[in-house]
Amino acid sequence: MNKFWIVMSHTYMTRFKTKSFLISTIITLLFVVGLANYQTIFDAFSDEGKSEIAVLDVTGEFFKPLEKTVENANEDVDLVAYDKSEETGKGAVEDEKIDALITIGMNENQLPEATYYANNIADSTEQTVIQQQLQQLKVAKATSQAGVDQETIKEIYSPVNFDAVALDKSAKSSEELSQARGIVYVMLFVLYLSVITYGNMIATDVATEKSSRVMELLVSSVSPVTQMFAKIIGIALLGLTQVGLLLGLGYALIVSKQDELTGGVFTEFGIQGASLLLFIYAIVFFVLGYLLYATLAAMLGSLVSRTEDVQQMIMPMIFLVMIAFFIAMYGLSAPDSSFVVISSYIPFFTPMLMFLRVGMLDIPFWEVALSLAILIGTIILLAVIGARVYKGGVLMYGKSSSLKDFKKAIALSKKE
Repeated sequence: MNKFWIVMSHTYMTRFKTKSFLISTIITLLFVVGLANYQTIFDAFSDEGKSEIAVLDVTGEFFKPLEKTVENANEDVDLVAYDKSEETGKGAVEDEKIDALITIGMNENQLPEATYYANNIADSTEQTVIQQQLQQLKVAKATSQAGVDQETIKEIYSPVNFDAVALDKSAKSSEELSQARGIVYVMLFVLYLSVITYGNMIATDVATEKSSRVMELLVSSVSPVTQMFAKIIGIALLGLTQVGLLLGLGYALIVSKQDELTGGVFTEFGIQGASLLLFIYAIVFFVLGYLLYATLAAMLGSLVSRTEDVQQMIMPMIFLVMIAFFIAMYGLSAPDSSFVVISSYIPFFTPMLMFLRVGMLDIPFWEVALSLAILIGTIILLAVIGARVYKGGVLMYGKSSSLKDFKKAIALSKKE
């Protein structure tokens, strides 16, 4: 057991001190901070003050209502009446005395039309706001000409009342589905990225030690099985360190911005009001999913002697994760489809798909228990096979990255 802790701590500290880990962690933390304060950052880099746009309304009818609606839609756009000629206005724009000029006139149907003049029209934000509000004025004008009153117009444009009611008493409500969908979505991405990142890290770590011949010294003092699981746990702790820092920062940001987050993105992702059981399932499926793929990664990493061959060797594992992820993305809109249900019992897909079903549906506990039993059984089986492959694989050297080396690795393990 002492040797296990030595290898585990060595794996953890070696990776923890690498520049790549420190830089990636710092960048991720900065990204989270930036995401939480994106509006402040955006305002800091945006142009100061309002955009002053002159409006030459030759009809004398649309400036006042347009000014009011645009101000309500975007407070950073300031419309001012312009009483000089169009050419003079264009000159003022070119001389940067005003930001833009809009001319409003009537077409042959006595409906408004406009032209927008600016030195640069690449930024369409202001144009879009003004165009949308002018469109509303055009609709009001056209319907007025047709004898349609404003109340009828409001009724036409008001959204249709559409309620979704589940008749099955065990089915989840729309609110519960929205909460679950956000958590499931986050869990799928976290598991997907974790498996690819830390699985690759485990395989690379094994291959690096083999390429430097350190493995020969380790094998003589520590059993290969102890090495494999020590590395898996060591990398897992490294991942927990990184995730823990992110969660700690996230919690601090949530506490400091509670008022801003309530009713916004925070609520959109379903964190508020979600059941404790759903979080427990998320942790269980995440841990089991990590153990499954980490064991597979260590086994595959032991079959290569050069770090250059790692990516090729673990490609089947990455494909499995990608397939599970894409099925889960489909399952977000159809969690009860036969394809998703059957796939959720396939061990390599279970961590994502069964959690998806648990979050989106109210399924019997025996289904969850059965999937967990299959998943745990697969992890144990993979650990037994993986230990034998790892035991023989760490003794194999030379240019090799073929899955055919499984038999050779198992044969070597029997001789030991």
